[in-house]
Order: sequence, then structure tokens, then C-alpha cells
Amino acid sequence: MSIPQSGGGPVERAQDLASWMEGGAKPREAWRIGTEHEKFAFLEEGLDPVPYEGRASVRALLEGLAARGWTEVRESGALIGLERGRANVSLEPGGQLELSGAPLRHVGETAAELDAHLAEARAVAAPLGIGFMALGAAPHWRHEDMPQMPKGRYRLMTEYMGRVGTHGLQMMYRTCTVQANLDFADEADMVLKLRVALALQPVATALFASSPLFEGRPNGHRSWRSRIWRDLDAARTGMLPWAFEEGMGFERYVDWALDVPMYFVHREGRYIDARGQSFRDFLAGRLPALPGEIPTFGDWADHLTTLFPEARVKRFVEVRGADAGDRAHLLALPAFWAGLLYHRPSLEAAWDLVRPWSAETREGLRVAASERALAGEAGGVRLRDLARAALALAEAGLAARAAEGIPDERPYLAPLHRSVETGRVQADDLLDAWEAGGVPAVVEAARL
Repeated sequence: MSIPQSGGGPVERAQDLASWMEGGAKPREAWRIGTEHEKFAFLEEGLDPVPYEGRASVRALLEGLAARGWTEVRESGALIGLERGRANVSLEPGGQLELSGAPLRHVGETAAELDAHLAEARAVAAPLGIGFMALGAAPHWRHEDMPQMPKGRYRLMTEYMGRVGTHGLQMMYRTCTVQANLDFADEADMVLKLRVALALQPVATALFASSPLFEGRPNGHRSWRSRIWRDLDAARTGMLPWAFEEGMGFERYVDWALDVPMYFVHREGRYIDARGQSFRDFLAGRLPALPGEIPTFGDWADHLTTLFPEARVKRFVEVRGADAGDRAHLLALPAFWAGLLYHRPSLEAAWDLVRPWSAETREGLRVAASERALAGEAGGVRLRDLARAALALAEAGLAARAAEGIPDERPYLAPLHRSVETGRVQADDLLDAWEAGGVPAVVEAARL
């Protein structure tokens, strides 16, 4: 989750928030790809979660990385993240280590960034007896096993999640994702990209499914992580059916976000409890947590990080439906979405593919992808056929980028082609590992 935002001056009206988001628009030649991935750290002896404090700890990992040229980020004296250039390393609530990569021109640069990060992380972790695994959900840990990171927003969220859904704490402490952040040219381009991204998130969920085990046994889903998101907090999650209605744009997104209950306001290094309060009231100077005060654009940027739909808008579009996985899949995710969203003919063809669907079909595919991955279907749509069509469009988009001088990104789609050809995804391999050798075999299969 994000490092707190700051500055930007006071916000006077809702239209200013829409203008701020629209200010992220860029000409096509300036479009970049940002990739974020999370991974579990575990103790090699015992395969337990890594605590925050101690010799073999999350703090020791961060300190080791800081010694290699990263700048420390602290909260109330505790080391909670790192920054270097436009990339950062942050902590998820259960100690998951997240790399939020810099905005890069092509997936080849993403691969170099990922490999450099993993090499550094392994070099620091190995002497501490720590390993990393990347999959959608921790295969055997229970909630009571999980450490808590010293971040104020997580303390507030932990209590709130228990009030508004049934799976929020599972999401916070025991899941990992990979996502891509992509630019838009203008409002119309944002709307088209958001709609396609939302409608095709079930394809990403299916292709990247890697969480078939939970608390030491199969859970009946290929992506338990996706299942978790369906019962987390209905006010801030889901497929945003209103985004497909006439009149969709930045102002419509702002109108929704203003009424999503807040978590906090960040002031002078501390988190002020604003759980359940309204950003709309904040805008009017009526926020109970800060009476008489109006928000800054930094407050708005923070609030946007607490909205969790399957695809979301900030000053770019984030695609969020995939489980974390091995190196090949961490790189396939940005390649897949760049091919679909950064080539106008592929984007328009993808919209033609999904435009006839009802909200019920989109939601049905979301459920089917979680349960059966590529074997799922809903509304007469088979996910394996849909994935094949979407992958062909992504391939065409990347071919067009290569023709314009971008280093060829099509090889990064290879694991997705294999899945479409065979019907198997990472979850199937993890289930095979569990059958062969139980949890230790699963951890080894998911080692990053």
C-alpha cells in the first residue's frame, strides 16, 4: 500500500479534484508502465512469517537494502519503507515486501528493474535465513501467526475491516498481488481504458491465479485472493458497474469516491482516525476528525489509495485483479496490459469484445475466474476462449509497439500462451506440489 502523499494546496470544490486527476493525462509518447508486486518473506527454518523486529526480521531486510543505496522512510521513528529515484519499497500489513517500480518505457526495463531488486533482496535475506515466495495467498499461515507492521494506517484499517466485511483481514495480512499502472491521453481515453480493464480483469484473475491453498489445505478456488475481495468492503471494491453508464468521466469517478468512507487523514507524520467519515464533508469543512479544516490534494491522493475496485483511477489507471506469481508472470502482467491498452486498435477491439456484456455477466466472470480460472464461464462466455482472444489483441498491440521501435515485449507473454494452450495456470502447479509434498513443496514451488 502507498506511502503517504503530501502537499498540493487546499481543495475548494469537487471539480478541482476531477481536474487534478485529469492533470495526469499525457501525450502518447510520454506513456509509461509502472509495475508493482508483493511477495511474502518467510523464515527458511520452519517456514514461518518474518517478524518486524529481531535479527532475522523485516526491519533487518529494510536496513540491509538501505545500506545498498535506498533512502529510509520512517514513521514515528520506525523504518517502514525505502525510496530510490521514482521507485519505492513498502510494507504490507503482514510484512509482505512490495516493490513499486518506477514508470518505465517498456517491459524490458521492468525486467531489469525487477531482477536488480530481487538480486539485492536475496543478497540481504540469505544471511538472515529469510526466503521469498510469490503467490496470491499464504498457503499455510493463520491470522494469529502474522506479525503487524508499525504503520498507523494499518492499525486503523485492521479494526475497520472487521466491521465492514468478512475477509478484509485475510486480504491485508495474507495475500499478494502484481499490478500495472498505465497512462491515459485524455478523459475519453481514460474511460475506454478503465472499462476494458474492468471488464477483462476476470481474464487476468484466471491467467494469473496462484492461490489455491489457504491455512494448509486446498480452498476450492484457483484464486482465493480474488474470492477474498468479493467479501471485503462493498463500498470500495468491485467491478464499478456505473463506470459503463452514459456520462462516465472524471467527475463521475470523483462523485463515487467522495462518498466512499474514509480511513484517515495524515498530518505531520501521524494518522488521524477518520474511519467511516466522508470526504464530501471534508470538502465542506465538516469532517468530524478535523472540524473546520478543508483537504489538500495530498489528502485526496491518500484517499484514492484506500479505494479498491478491480481497476481504479488516480492520475493513471491501475489494473489490480492478478495474483502475484513467479518472475515470468510478474513480467507477463505489464506486457499483457500494455499490449491491450497502449495500442488503439487493440483497445478498441477489446472494447468491441466486452461491450455487449451486462453487469451480471461481468460479475459472473469475476466469480468464475476465482473458482475455476480458465475453465470458468458465465453469461455464455468461456474464460479460456476470452483469454485467447484478449491475448491475441495484446500480442498485436505489442507487435505494433515493436514496429515503432520499442524493444519487442511479446516474449513476456509466453507463460500466458502456455496457459491458454493447456488450460493450466500456476494454481494447478501449486496443487500438484501440495499433493506431492505438502506445504514445504508449495513454498519451494512459489520461491521467488
